[in-house]
Amino acid sequence: MTGERALRVDGLVNARDLGGLRRRNGSYTPRGVFFRSENVDRVSEAGWEQIWEAGIRTVVDLRQPSERSCDVGSRPGWLTIRQVDLDGLDNEDFWSNYWDNGLKGTALYFLPHLQAMPERAGAALSAILNAPPGGVMFHCMSGRDRTGMIAMLLLRAVDADTEDIVDDYLETVRLGELRAASENQDNDENAREELCRSHGTTTENAFRSALSQLQLPAFLTLADLSEPDLEALRSWRNTIQD
Repeated sequence: MTGERALRVDGLVNARDLGGLRRRNGSYTPRGVFFRSENVDRVSEAGWEQIWEAGIRTVVDLRQPSERSCDVGSRPGWLTIRQVDLDGLDNEDFWSNYWDNGLKGTALYFLPHLQAMPERAGAALSAILNAPPGGVMFHCMSGRDRTGMIAMLLLRAVDADTEDIVDDYLETVRLGELRAASENQDNDENAREELCRSHGTTTENAFRSALSQLQLPAFLTLADLSEPDLEALRSWRNTIQD
């Protein structure tokens, strides 16, 4: 199923539709609504045409302003861009426990971040849910953890199957070599795995733990999403009617 959901775009290697995942009621998440990817700055002109053909009309950028300032690629005029700094590096007390030690590159920081700064993820969800008509693609740099956190929230909100949510996260891990090659960097997935093991877990189990311990209603209360936002989340922008 993961391969069927892959978004073939010139300039992206880690892009896919969040549709087509099993839900606990036996249905599937709708296709063409939400997409996840890595940084879109390397998308070619032909790639943007492919994104248009996929029905995507909005991109929500989860990166820090300093990361965006390094972009060199152009964006088409038809594209709506929303920017939300998911990290919130000004919260130095929080990041002192996760930044320099590398835990920012693992799912071990997901729940602590959602608890410490629920308004950040809430703003990201609101930007996605209130986008103009058409598909919405959200991304960070490599499409791994910031993107993975928001995907986890979107999928849990519609009772997607746990194994399918985990597999969606692990697909980015499996694409480590391709991601590294596209970014002209070394694949650091083994180092991240070793870091997780030094904390008594694994890459997969760190994400499983975050997913299983996520208290979505409590998070949504803290994130202070509006009632229309909550309805759009539960219905995936009115594409789910149950």
